[in-house]
Amino acid sequence: MAKKPGPRLSKLSVYLYIPNIIGVHGIDQCGDDAGYIRVLLNCIAFYLCFTNKILFSVLYFFSFVCDAVDGWAARKFNQVSTFGAVLDMVTDRISTACLLVVLSQVYRPGLVFLSLLALDIASHWLQMYSTFLRGKASHKDVKDSTNWLFKAYYGNRIFMAYCCVSCEVLYLILFYLVENQTENLMDVLTINLQKISILSVLIATSLFGWAIKQVINIIQMKTAADVCVLHDIDKKHKQ
Repeated sequence: MAKKPGPRLSKLSVYLYIPNIIGVHGIDQCGDDAGYIRVLLNCIAFYLCFTNKILFSVLYFFSFVCDAVDGWAARKFNQVSTFGAVLDMVTDRISTACLLVVLSQVYRPGLVFLSLLALDIASHWLQMYSTFLRGKASHKDVKDSTNWLFKAYYGNRIFMAYCCVSCEVLYLILFYLVENQTENLMDVLTINLQKISILSVLIATSLFGWAIKQVINIIQMKTAADVCVLHDIDKKHKQ
């Protein structure tokens, strides 16, 4: 005898899923849930960014860490959602974008950070769109890719976490180090890398992960663009 479906969920109940509130990872490939708490923390952080650097850094990083928390809540409450996955990516991109815009205002040349912002948005948007074209459930499904680095990034959570954390840590360190709105980016990096300190080691470690992440963004953008072009070719061929 077929099992009867349970009562239909209301829209509000999905909006109020616990993972969507607190911001944790889901249990499947597409279940990365961002939370409203993350959004709130980011709003407070950027409101304080020019008046209290330390509190800004703590709030921003805590918001970022919330996104990396294990999927305990999603598993426990069985509340993985597509809305949460979309909210996660939007929150990630907006948070990083805001921080890059702030850095572009306090460092010279500011175009460096705006270029990184453009690359980040373009690569992820194209990746999401190409995912839909191929009918995949998650933008992290890159098993059919021929690029080993791209597959390693999405296939290994620890490697992905290292690259993502490196970017955020590097940007936070750069913001913390800035003293006025005319700082030269290369001068700040060179001076601090030459010092023998924990900070110099942290900068060097973060720079390596950051560099890998930018290479992956370029690969992702090119791979996704190729998918869109091939889709157009196939569509024309069928006409």
